[in-house]
Amino acid sequence: MNWDDFDAFCQVVEHGGFTAAARVLDRPKSSLSASVTRLEEQLGTRLLERTTRSLRLTDAGESLYGDISKPFSQLRELAVDAVAKGAKVQGTLRIAAPYEFGAHHLAEVACKIMAAHPQLKVHIDVEHARVPLFERPYDIVFSSIEQTVAPSSVVTRKVFSLERELFAAPDLLVRFPELAGPEDLNALPLLAGADDTEWEFSAEDGSATKVEVRNPRMRSGNAGVRLEAALAGLGVARITATFCAPAVQQGRLVPLLPAWRCAPLRIYALLLGRRLMPAKVREFMDALEALPTHQG
Repeated sequence: MNWDDFDAFCQVVEHGGFTAAARVLDRPKSSLSASVTRLEEQLGTRLLERTTRSLRLTDAGESLYGDISKPFSQLRELAVDAVAKGAKVQGTLRIAAPYEFGAHHLAEVACKIMAAHPQLKVHIDVEHARVPLFERPYDIVFSSIEQTVAPSSVVTRKVFSLERELFAAPDLLVRFPELAGPEDLNALPLLAGADDTEWEFSAEDGSATKVEVRNPRMRSGNAGVRLEAALAGLGVARITATFCAPAVQQGRLVPLLPAWRCAPLRIYALLLGRRLMPAKVREFMDALEALPTHQG
């Protein structure tokens, strides 16, 4: 038996297919397919049902995966640990992050660790849409989604809780009645995020309310686009306070409903491996969590 074939089978299942597993492992897709085919031949049973668009475990495959996935995951983690303990901070660190977070919180950390470690390169993809976790070989994926469909080997760690507020241009507010509370928001044009269905608010006395986001004037996952629309007087935007701070200082935007707090934007780091991280990942996460604004 070739134990690498068992591991290849587990990797294909965990990453949801041959293509995704090949990207993460940096192996040819044909190599993984050959490993699984060879394993099926040796065991005398089909483990995966393959179509052009989907992959499904057979009963035999599901049973085998249930028996061997945990031991192989632990072996991979031990191997990573052994390398990480003596590794230098070098190579390429690949990161993906939502625009609203990445544009204002990662540059400082990246510059700091690159200055300290000349052999390290950092690639940061700032995404306007949800990041596909396994379609590209990222070391860290920052996401505003806490629960992500991912293998058990992925660690979810909360690293930031970013204050959000409602903002609008003074010109817009002249044209509409003053807001008494969150329930009045739908009388104004709203500038919503791509996935916004409701906005949550809490008052100083601890009471909470939700406002359904109905028929917004704009929807966009790009906070920069929503900010520009708010500056143009086209609607009310819910955006992180740090992102809007320059416009507020210049008097181009006004915070709304100061007696009510918006639900914060919680940012999670999705990391591969439950034990020791590669040195480059550990260094970045340590530097990020040392920021004064960190609220993990």
